Amino acid sequence: MSRDSRQLESVLHHDIPLTRDMGLKVLDWHDQQLRLYLPLDANVNHKSTMFGGSLYCGAVLAGWGWLHLRLKEEGITDGHIVIQEGQIHYPLPVTGDAHAICQAPGAQVWKKFLAMYQRYGRARLVLHTRVVNAGSDEDAVKFVGQYVLHR
Repeated sequence: MSRDSRQLESVLHHDIPLTRDMGLKVLDWHDQQLRLYLPLDANVNHKSTMFGGSLYCGAVLAGWGWLHLRLKEEGITDGHIVIQEGQIHYPLPVTGDAHAICQAPGAQVWKKFLAMYQRYGRARLVLHTRVVNAGSDEDAVKFVGQYVLHR
């Protein structure tokens, strides 16, 4: 695990205590992709699949964590990240441990986001997260979140 991954996991566990109870771990931050780990045991529901609320939380946190790490790479440390809106779809059950994956938006979208923040002290960014059963690449959850960065 990289230093950035360890730092993000520490921030999440400290600032959002629920993440400790969920067993959330930061797997890796590589090529502007963040992967989180969610264990089934800590997030199981009455159907022996992963609880929808845990999946939503994991998806939101993957986007939040992606933005946190990407801003750190840009040297931006004066902002606060909040989720403003989210839409989630659950096409498949999560029957085991899961990975929440957030990838970078397009380069132009990112550039516009940074310019808006630098000019106005506030900017919005839409990020896409998917959750897969560990060992699979098929989307079990699809999440689109709008995040706001403000001073």
